[in-house]
Amino acid sequence: MAETVTPSGTTPSTPFGSSSGTTGPTSHLLASLAPLLRAWLPRQRWFAGKGRPVTGFTPVAVTELLPPDGRLGLYHLLLRVHQPSALGGPPHPGDCYQLLIGVREALPPRLAPALIGHLEDGPLAGRTVYEALHDPRPAEVLLEALRTQARVGGLCFERDPRQEIREGLVARLMTAEQSNSSVVYGDTFILKLLRRVVPGVNPDLEIPLALAREGCPRVPAPTAWLRAELADEPDGSYVLAVLQPYVSGATDGWELALRELAKGEDFVAEARALGRATAEVHTALARALPTVTLGHAQLRLLVDGMTERLDAAVQAVPALRPYAHALRSAYEALADLAAEGRIWTAQRVHGDLHLGQCLRSPSGEWSLIDFEGEPARPLAERRMAQPPVRDIAGMLRSFDYAAHSAALAAPDWAHACRAAYCSGYAEVAGRDPRTDPVLLRAYETDKAVYEVVYEARHRPDWLPVPLSAVRRLATSESI
Repeated sequence: MAETVTPSGTTPSTPFGSSSGTTGPTSHLLASLAPLLRAWLPRQRWFAGKGRPVTGFTPVAVTELLPPDGRLGLYHLLLRVHQPSALGGPPHPGDCYQLLIGVREALPPRLAPALIGHLEDGPLAGRTVYEALHDPRPAEVLLEALRTQARVGGLCFERDPRQEIREGLVARLMTAEQSNSSVVYGDTFILKLLRRVVPGVNPDLEIPLALAREGCPRVPAPTAWLRAELADEPDGSYVLAVLQPYVSGATDGWELALRELAKGEDFVAEARALGRATAEVHTALARALPTVTLGHAQLRLLVDGMTERLDAAVQAVPALRPYAHALRSAYEALADLAAEGRIWTAQRVHGDLHLGQCLRSPSGEWSLIDFEGEPARPLAERRMAQPPVRDIAGMLRSFDYAAHSAALAAPDWAHACRAAYCSGYAEVAGRDPRTDPVLLRAYETDKAVYEVVYEARHRPDWLPVPLSAVRRLATSESI
């Protein structure tokens, strides 16, 4: 691998997208890419800034992984994308995105969906650039770099030396909609490439490593990972990708639930098993990483955060306004309990648990995946200790989503799943989440409010699903 890649280092921190202010071949390349990326980025499922124009870019790092002097070239880019602030807020520094740009003279028909565009000028004028993960060869370059623990510029390809990575595994890009990109290698490994990246310790690597040390079988142990070490960046290190064993033949919980719904079958046994699996992961996390006690002061901060998110959501989605007062009462009821002296234990949790983050193997065992947390929230918040009910609320909302995705809404199906999930959780954890209804309602309300904003921005046709939960939670109905 070391012979086939050439580092180009990092670029200046001057924004590109116009012909002024940058010099050198890398700057010319980025300037020629900018018009194509402005049009291409907003169309990507994982791009978080939809609805706002892209006004420019700042290069964070550009690394040449394959020199473009042959049939194929490959560039790794970390780009800060500039857009106007949402809702007229203060200027935003811009989200940083990870891109893998392939370069060819012309694209074969099989790669047509990956097209970014044709370069008219710059050092690669006349060539075609495309999303490289659609192409097996560039994807296999990444695996080989992980296998050999290469270091290219600021990119550090690292792995667990106790796990073997065989050569010659064929790559294929997973096409399911997700907020990142995933490549499967020969039904042996899956590489999750993070798209919107932030510096610091990423829980998507931190938590599975901690669970692996605990011997928890419910989460695949990381085999290898990619980091960027950038001397010019204030926080320095970015986690960019994680390679884990691929559960061949597995079905994700969302697909499985929809299949059972379509057949008119219940999902109670699977929901109970999922509850047990969740409790096993929470129990292992409580052993592996520190826990904290939440008293009145800590709960007040937590409630204030929920209230602020609700206030922002009401401004963004007017359909929430009739329910705002009642939803706020769910949070204040929790604050009242804390003021009376009630305490809770908080620990590291999944942070974005739903049916799509769960895999059932052909043998019937459940695994939990994707510990990144909600990508829209700050990294420090995603790494905070939380009551385990945070994850439980997310799963309860997911059952509701599945029930409303059927040809005919099935609220009784969702109710049965929610109850079974809580019962399964209690079998392992020794406590049923329903015995703390105030805490559960507050977290489920916070999750539903988040969903309302997400759907309003990204999938307006789905907005009635979380709004139906908002109506239920506003009337204080139990699980």
